[in-house]
Amino acid sequence: MPGTASPHLKRPLHEIPAFIEQALREHGVREAYDARPAYQRNDYIGWITRAKLEATRLKRLNQMLEELKGGTLYMNMAWHAKHSLG
Repeated sequence: MPGTASPHLKRPLHEIPAFIEQALREHGVREAYDARPAYQRNDYIGWITRAKLEATRLKRLNQMLEELKGGTLYMNMAWHAKHSLG
């Protein structure tokens, strides 16, 4: 369910549905998810929950999980985390 916009996001903030929260924990990628920028987390949730078919939701969820495990992709695009020094 969409919420109010975050000060750092231009789109409404999506709450994490229970099935996504469960999948993040079961696959051991909750920390990787939390480390992603707010816009990526929000985009993933919106993209997954907008799917009309359950099969599409599951396909998108699995893509997100794989991208979080790999750490170098975001929506099939190359992505590299910014590591803080210190």
